[in-house]
Amino acid sequence: MHNKVHSFKAKLSSHLNVARQIYRDFRLYDLGSYALNRFTPKAGYSAERHLAYGLKARQRFDLYRSAQPLAHRPLIVFVHGGAWLHGDKKEYQFIGEAFAREGYDVVVPNYHLAPEHIFPQSVDDLHLLLDHLHTAAAKLQISSENIVLMGHSAGAFNVMSAVYYPQPHKAERLANIRAIIGLAGPYHFDYKDDPICANAFDQAVPYQQVMPLYFVQPQPLKHYLFIAEKDDIVGHFNSHDLDRVLKQHGNHSHVISIPKLGHITIVGSLSSLFSRFFVTKSRVLWALEDAFK
Repeated sequence: MHNKVHSFKAKLSSHLNVARQIYRDFRLYDLGSYALNRFTPKAGYSAERHLAYGLKARQRFDLYRSAQPLAHRPLIVFVHGGAWLHGDKKEYQFIGEAFAREGYDVVVPNYHLAPEHIFPQSVDDLHLLLDHLHTAAAKLQISSENIVLMGHSAGAFNVMSAVYYPQPHKAERLANIRAIIGLAGPYHFDYKDDPICANAFDQAVPYQQVMPLYFVQPQPLKHYLFIAEKDDIVGHFNSHDLDRVLKQHGNHSHVISIPKLGHITIVGSLSSLFSRFFVTKSRVLWALEDAFK
């Protein structure tokens, strides 16, 4: 009995240490994002902030319009990460700038967070946003005909679930989505008693009834699954497993490994301040160009 208690305490201590490290990493990234945004160039795009896509306080988005949009006027919808527990659109001005300067209009939304709001509320918010962008496109002076869903970490899960988690009237919303770009996404993991994100999911529901991998259906859109080589938070198997299942259903899928970077730094490396030192942005731009071939 003593050995079992000791073993349980050791495992609990290990989980708590991992949780504390991840929490510190996210908090450091939050601080870093403020610095990135402070020095982000302001030329080449315009921005409108805190636009409503629903009635709730968190149902707001920021819109970055390119000064020189591409001919086919793509719209990137970027969904932030944060283990479904924290994060805010205001931290991602550097994302809006990075791609608006390349000719893409960019939407960065907020969504409801756990533990007050658990899955699938964040995905429901994304569907509501897509509906709004379609109906308000003329007023917003954007095009909703060529949408790319991009997300980091929990945001990558959200954009993938927006396509593959069963929901009514989903087909109409997906008609204009050309591609999904997932950065270090968790698409296939057991959240039961997870030290970080357990509170973001109903623990009584098995993960096989939630993870997007189990709901893959044939889709004409393209999938680009980015892996951070030094990611110690989300296992690489998430992207490899999803890639395999997507291809089994005849879907396009491309896994892209980014060297030198970890779970947090892969998204920070998209900033114009650092993108020349890493291949992340160039590979994302390649994926965007490939999506519209």
